[in-house]
Amino acid sequence: MTTLTVLGLETSCDETAAAVVRRGADGRVEVLSSIIASQIAEHAPYGGVVPEIAARAHVESIDGIVARALSESGVGWDGLSGIAATAGPGLVGGVMVGLSFGKAAALARGLPLIAVNHLEGHALSARLADDIPYPFLLLLVSGGHCQLLEVAGVGACRRLGSTIDDAAGEAFDKIAKSMGLGYPGGPALERLAEGGDPERFPLPRALLGREGFDFSFSGLKTAAARAAEGLTAEADRRDLAASVQFAIARQLAERTQRAMADYAERHDGRDLRFVVAGGVAANTVVRARLEQACAAHGFSFHAPPLKYCTDNAAMIALAGAERLALGLVDGLDAPARPRWPLDAAAASANPTHVPGRKGAKA
Repeated sequence: MTTLTVLGLETSCDETAAAVVRRGADGRVEVLSSIIASQIAEHAPYGGVVPEIAARAHVESIDGIVARALSESGVGWDGLSGIAATAGPGLVGGVMVGLSFGKAAALARGLPLIAVNHLEGHALSARLADDIPYPFLLLLVSGGHCQLLEVAGVGACRRLGSTIDDAAGEAFDKIAKSMGLGYPGGPALERLAEGGDPERFPLPRALLGREGFDFSFSGLKTAAARAAEGLTAEADRRDLAASVQFAIARQLAERTQRAMADYAERHDGRDLRFVVAGGVAANTVVRARLEQACAAHGFSFHAPPLKYCTDNAAMIALAGAERLALGLVDGLDAPARPRWPLDAAAASANPTHVPGRKGAKA
């Protein structure tokens, strides 16, 4: 196995990101640069991401972001082994910007192109800072995705459970918006929750009588929005924020513990590694509940450094490097995909999204 140096591009939502990652012959990972241009200011007036604004901002900034990533890495175009670009899932206008740039650069420089699933990038993000062998149990939890997966290797993910409505991060953001906390809502709600009483407001616990490992947050979101109506005292708002955070962390931990028990039984108590990834993995209360679950079930706990929890290009570059090491490259006809499940068989047999209806984004 040879050393690979990959440029990663990420434009699936509202961050324009580029990074250079080196994967050594021994599998050791080094992030040489990671540049992220946020669009928070552009979307804040609307309380959420506007796809057309996001795509335009990607077009305007991607040249400069890539130039900075290459400059800070100390690696020129000639020092790259390949170019990895997010090809989905995400806001397809934004995905097209990064993927098209990657295709053009790969063609011009004679480099292999790796079209990366954004979710696979998150799945591998903890490996940017920690040597985590396969297989492992993964909770992927972000603004658009909430699912439990068994990750056996590169491109080998088996879905165990998924949200049947809203993602956990989406619930954080929409509840925060209903409380007038602005955008991005998740971190704002976490800050407000500090010092609040997490048991002050009784919020619903979804799917308690349902077997399996699926999640549901729409009922919690509606109940919290109703509870927020008329709350003006800061102490009351703080208690509600703490109750929301506690309820979301509780459901994530409860369903994850079910999956842990199932995973441990099928693996005869071996390979008990757990990874949480995605933007919600940055929430301290969620992390603490999941660490407790790991301790109770004998799993080691792994999470990306906070800077790699949210969307970034370093995780895309790493996923590209791992694919490139296996000879998995893509042609210039690789499509941009608004939806791209990690477990295609499960998505086909038991879809979480029915065309024509609102549903989970995974």
